[in-house]
Amino acid sequence: MSEIVVVYEPDPRAAADGEPHPRRVHAAPAAPGRPGAAGPRTLCGKDTFAMETAPAPPSGAPRTPWYPAEHASRVCQDCDAVMAI
Repeated sequence: MSEIVVVYEPDPRAAADGEPHPRRVHAAPAAPGRPGAAGPRTLCGKDTFAMETAPAPPSGAPRTPWYPAEHASRVCQDCDAVMAI
């Protein structure tokens, strides 16, 4: 699998305090020629246009699981299933 970018589906009810409050956390393939930028669709098929890219993990740090631990309860189960393959 090519590079994966973690994106946040916004929650319109979230407080505007500068912190991400995603409705769901998705995985998307990186845009061609643009590492770190999400392609047009998540692994579950949602449009990434209005989604926010999650901060990249620190360089050299192992990343298990693929999503930020603080948002584990908001992970898209369809994206997670594809990532498990």
